[in-house]
Amino acid sequence: MTATRNSLGFAKPPAETRVVVAMSGGVDSSVTAALLHEQGYDVIGITLQLYDHGVAVQAKGACCAGADIHDARTVAGRLGIPHYVLDYEGRFHDQVMQDFADSYLRGETPIPCVRCNQTVKFTDLLATARDLKADCLATGHYVQRVDG
Repeated sequence: MTATRNSLGFAKPPAETRVVVAMSGGVDSSVTAALLHEQGYDVIGITLQLYDHGVAVQAKGACCAGADIHDARTVAGRLGIPHYVLDYEGRFHDQVMQDFADSYLRGETPIPCVRCNQTVKFTDLLATARDLKADCLATGHYVQRVDG
């Protein structure tokens, strides 16, 4: 007999399926967390603090800084899900910003978000999700919901 699969494709009930959601504080990741929570999944929100200095902390849309962390924390609180902020400032500097500066000095046109996604965001977030015994990692990146 084949086990019934939940909407994420796991052969267990949503309440027994842990999902770590990368919460940036933006609409897409907030909606992702809300939809999964609404479906009964065991949702944990994670926000990466990538830098915490100067004017950027107060700037809306400054990825993974003060205002966005506050927004993610607020959404998680309203949903009633656990939310953790992980300090990745050193790793972000070493893996992304230093690479950006080195590339720029070589006359290239670097795109720091690509390097961040390859290292800090997805590689490290997936490792954290595994540490939390999550079945999967969800993000709001290019979110598209397909029913059926």
